[in-house]
Order: sequence, then C-alpha cells, then structure tokens
Amino acid sequence: MPARRRIRFQRWFSPWLLVVPALLWLAVFSLWPAINTGVLSFTNVRTLTGGEFVGLTNYAQMFQDPQLRDAIVNTVLYMLVCLPLLVFLPLLLALLVERQLPFITFFRTVLYFPVIASAVVVALIWQWLLDERGVVNGLAQQLNLTHAAVPFLTDRWLLLFSAIGLTVWKGVGYYMIIYLSALGNVRQELHEAAAVDGAGLIRRFWTVTVPGVRGTMVLVAVLISVNAMRIFTELYILGGSTGGVGGQDVSVVMLIQGAGSGANGQLGYASALSVLLFVITVGPMIALARLNRSADQ
Repeated sequence: MPARRRIRFQRWFSPWLLVVPALLWLAVFSLWPAINTGVLSFTNVRTLTGGEFVGLTNYAQMFQDPQLRDAIVNTVLYMLVCLPLLVFLPLLLALLVERQLPFITFFRTVLYFPVIASAVVVALIWQWLLDERGVVNGLAQQLNLTHAAVPFLTDRWLLLFSAIGLTVWKGVGYYMIIYLSALGNVRQELHEAAAVDGAGLIRRFWTVTVPGVRGTMVLVAVLISVNAMRIFTELYILGGSTGGVGGQDVSVVMLIQGAGSGANGQLGYASALSVLLFVITVGPMIALARLNRSADQ
C-alpha cells in the first residue's frame, strides 16, 4: 500500500478507534438500560419471576398511589427552594472569596470541605445534630429559646426543610467553584466603566456581573434542578427508609427504590416510576433552556 494512501486510511480510521469504545460504553450502560426501563414499564415483571405485557396498568396504578402525590409535592418544593438558594448564594460567596483578603484561602477550604465529604456521613451528622436529644435542641433549651424539643426529624415540613438545608450546605461550595471560574471571564473594564458612571455595588452586580455569568447561572440551575428531582440520600437518612412519620417525606427516587428492591420487587411498577421521573426532570431543563434562549434574543 502506498504511503500516501496508508496515511489517508489511518486519518479516516483513527478517530473511530477513539470514539467506538465510548459509544459502546454509552450504548451498554446508558442507552440500553433506558430503553429496557421503558419496555419493562409496560409489564408486571418481578425480580425473580418473569412477567407479561400489561399495557398502561402500571401507570394507572402509579397515579392512584397517594404516596406518589406526596413525593411529587416534596420533589417540586425541594427544587423550588434549592434553585434560588444555590444559584445566587454561591455566586455571592464567589464574589467574596475571589478578593485578595487575609485568610481567604482558609475560608475557601472551609466552604469547599462539605463537597468532598460523603453525603451519607454528612447526613448522619445532621441527623445527630437535629435529633430531639441532639445538639441543636439541647442548645436551644439551654438558652431558653424553646421549652420542648423541636421535631426536626418527625414533623413533615421541618424534616423536608432540614433536608433542603443539608443539600444547600453541602452544595454551595461546589457551585461556588463553578462561579469562580466564570467570574474570571467578566472583564474588569466593565466594572470600572460602570463605577465611573456612578453605579453602586448592587447595580454593578445586576448590570455587569449577572449578565457576564448568565450562561453559567443557567448551567448551575440545570444541575440543581436535576439533582433536586433525584433527591434520595438526605431524605432517606434523616427520615428513614419509610420517608419520615407516616411516609409523607418520600421522594420519587425513594418510591422507585422501595418498589423495585427485594426478592419480590415490582420491577415493572418501578420502571414506570422511573419513566415519570425522567419526564418531570426534563421539563425544568427545557424551560431553563428556553429562558436562556429568549434572554439572548
């Protein structure tokens, strides 16, 4: 084979050598499980036994499940509360820690430390702190702020917002790092020009900083929305496997885990719940993408 033809052949063939392993990995571990989940959602298959096609029976059962309504309310509320907190709070912290202040490296490390800690370990620590005999209740009673223990882990809404607080505390450092990289692309000349025109700190934040990192804010909002829709560890550890007292603090992922686990798990019903989770997760992503597109126009 002539050298020129061999080089042309290698140029055509070499990229596929790099792409094919990734495509195979994607097909085996992402595409095929997604397709199989959709197929199983129309069957009554269980963990150790086969099943048969049942049509929309799983979906009819799903929308009659009272726990699913609680799970959707909890999941949507989780997202609506986490979204503004984890979009703007890390940005404000990034603006603070990017300044050359004394001990700023120490504060960066402290803010990022919860990110590298295990979610299970952090949730167990919060469970110990918020227990009726925990540190928070003990300190509150010692300071006469309350005469009875606050039911952080037994009241439906207090448990939900305690889990939200845990998610915010653990995630704020991660998104702060993302914003720090984005703030480096905001031209300092724009801040100086706005200051010359008489713009104060708050006005410069809304007219210079926010437009400069808008794309990053959309990315962060999408990540937060997806993670909030898939919430599991925080509620599972703080409220237990049943989802708190009465099972009212469950998430959709907890319902999937409960339905599909065990030797007699209902894999068909769990697959139908997974399809529903996919649909409600894609919705906020599409909405945020359209908002970003309209803002660009």
